[in-house]
Amino acid sequence: MQRAIGVARQGMNDDKGGPFGAIVVKNDEIIAEACNRVSSSNDPTAHAEIEVIRKACYKLGTFQLADCIIYTSCEPCPMCFGAIYWARPKAVYYGCTKEDAARIDFDDHFIYDELEKTQENQEIPFEKMMQSEANEVFKEWKQKGNKILY
Repeated sequence: MQRAIGVARQGMNDDKGGPFGAIVVKNDEIIAEACNRVSSSNDPTAHAEIEVIRKACYKLGTFQLADCIIYTSCEPCPMCFGAIYWARPKAVYYGCTKEDAARIDFDDHFIYDELEKTQENQEIPFEKMMQSEANEVFKEWKQKGNKILY
């Protein structure tokens, strides 16, 4: 955790993004480390957890981190929470809470609120279209013989 906090501080001081850092550890060895790079990369998905998952998966040659632990300087936001579950690490440890982050103007509570609303009442409109055409691809996937499940 100390290294994740250090990566957060370094990224912040280098003006890469917000004060967030994360590392992935496997067998007591740091596999990857990353800081938040949202503002420096103009990428709203470049949170420390997303960045470190990408780096670790690339290094390990896999899309899952089953034997790994993620240490992150702050409790993951909803996007990172989802990415962590897709990566399937065996544990996650975090430093600051989402309430701590809200106190420094990184408040994700509006996303949690949006998830509770029906689509008709969400701030950003979502509208289904071309469902039958899109489902054709799903049908092809279902029949595909050499697919890799995840």
